[in-house]
Amino acid sequence: MLFAVRFLRLAVALGLVGSARPVVAAAGAELIGTPAPGWNIADWIGSRPVAWPDLHGKVVLVRWFTSAECPFCHATAPALNKLHHDFAGRGLAVIGMYHHKRPEPLTLDAVRATVRDYGFEFPVGVDRDWRTLNRWWLDGHKRDFTSVSFLVDRRGVIRYIHPGGALEPGTPDYAALRAKVEQLLAARP
Repeated sequence: MLFAVRFLRLAVALGLVGSARPVVAAAGAELIGTPAPGWNIADWIGSRPVAWPDLHGKVVLVRWFTSAECPFCHATAPALNKLHHDFAGRGLAVIGMYHHKRPEPLTLDAVRATVRDYGFEFPVGVDRDWRTLNRWWLDGHKRDFTSVSFLVDRRGVIRYIHPGGALEPGTPDYAALRAKVEQLLAARP
């Protein structure tokens, strides 16, 4: 069943089938086509603070992640780095959002170490109290993962969601996301 859902998502993303409503709705499907809520994040790693309005006109990929012990986050880091490397020069802004799940108190030094471990060269916001994650994703919904990815078009509208878990190069989920990035970058602003 999971393979069928992933295959359907890939086929729709690549335009191979129409966007007729699938039997099993993808998590977050209700958010596609809505304006991204933005953020008010004070702490940033690897950059000056990034204000949501400053990204207007760019295609934005936002991915929530947690510590290096998270197998999904660890598996996804190469995909984020590759997308940043391949498309930053064409107008893609990759933004990491750290949300703390460990039992010890959050420290910026620990987040910096995680960012270094993952090799991220793009801005990472620290979503200390999960306020942004709640506004974008959880907000009263029971979701399977908090390691969600949102792809937002140049006008600030959510166009694609990977609902969490691993997003690895070489998988159908990664191919679908990459194809959607290319489509949004090719669209006229």
